Amino acid sequence: MPGRTNDRRASNQRALVVHPDLRTGETLSRTPEARLDEAAGLAEAIDLEVVAAEVCRVSRPNAGTLLGSGNVERYRLLVQVEEIGIAIVDADLSPVQQRNLEQAWNCKVVDRTGLILEIFGARARTKEGQLQVELAALTYQRSRLVRSWTHLERQRGGYGFMGGPGERQIEMDRRIIDDRITRLKRDLEEVRKTRDEHRKQRRRVPYPVIALVGYTNAGKSTLFNRLSRATVFEHDMLFATLDPTMRGIRLPDGQDVILSDTVGFISDLPTQLVAAFRATLEEVQEADIIVHVRDVSHPDSEAQKQDVEQVLRELNVGTAVDEGLVEALNKIDKLSPEQRQAVEQQAARDPNEVPVSAQTGEGTQALGRAIEARLSASFRCVDVHVPLEDGRALAWLYDRGHVMDRHDDERYAHLRVHLDPADVERFQYRHGEHVQVDN
Repeated sequence: MPGRTNDRRASNQRALVVHPDLRTGETLSRTPEARLDEAAGLAEAIDLEVVAAEVCRVSRPNAGTLLGSGNVERYRLLVQVEEIGIAIVDADLSPVQQRNLEQAWNCKVVDRTGLILEIFGARARTKEGQLQVELAALTYQRSRLVRSWTHLERQRGGYGFMGGPGERQIEMDRRIIDDRITRLKRDLEEVRKTRDEHRKQRRRVPYPVIALVGYTNAGKSTLFNRLSRATVFEHDMLFATLDPTMRGIRLPDGQDVILSDTVGFISDLPTQLVAAFRATLEEVQEADIIVHVRDVSHPDSEAQKQDVEQVLRELNVGTAVDEGLVEALNKIDKLSPEQRQAVEQQAARDPNEVPVSAQTGEGTQALGRAIEARLSASFRCVDVHVPLEDGRALAWLYDRGHVMDRHDDERYAHLRVHLDPADVERFQYRHGEHVQVDN
């Protein structure tokens, strides 16, 4: 009954993970073994059972299979013996390479981009997140066989548009996909307009925005929950959080700010996702302060830092990167005493680096003070002329800024105030019709 055996293998969750070591001659920031571990973690994030994971040495990439005939045959036997239903190739495969490997191994084959898209499809919860994932996946799918998205069954949940055995398995041609992409872009444009309106409303509230960014699984959501006392989903898995969350918090000196939790970044983030999630990541672009949450217990912490900064540059916030981000050196509770001492000595030389443990709360007060210092460092000194009867505007200035000088005449209070640039904009937005602000 060969047909039934094939069906069983194609539908099971047993996975092979292969990281091709292409030996391009470039100096890599990560070892092939570290990249393999990350790929296996991605597979496990959607409940695949990784029964085999290997680095595959590839001295000369094969145009038809990438891996070469000898490696293809070796993995064919492994897939057969272990009854593997899904093979993850941690590289970008061409449609031809993907099809050839599927035929050779008699199982589903998913490349790195497809795997990350699948994870995003399983994680997105909001309507916006689902739209963004679908747009990214259809853009990726457009050049491939439509049935390529039957790779992973929908038993794990997720969005479901990618289909699966017995579910919405529709033969779509390029025109239908293009029409759907056009509709998705139109819907996401409406999302962007809504977000713009939300940002305008937030400008009426005199609070700076602090965005948490970082490599996936660096502990952003745990730190977000610790700082905001919220209950955002947190778990020790890659891409546990996809949909952005914002909460108001109070810094140690009593200043109120808005804290934003964002999607985690990853090396070689598919370009489709960078483009599709631009609306969500606009929260980072609009932030007054960006806090980079780093997992300093991870052996590739420095390489992850480089990947995060690269994505931020792609989001046109390279200036903030160049000026230096506030870095929350997270997970110090997992370090050995010697490692912890090294991290603390490093942080002592840079006021923008703060050792913290989101799990235990250690260092979070110091992180709040570092954020306060960055906000204060960017303050502007402005002259403000407020009608004496406008008590609300005056109270706002005393609450949000540092009034350095004031003298009144018969009609106006003339103040010299130290304000955050974002607060200057917010003040003008709220009270601009009644007051005058001079630089």
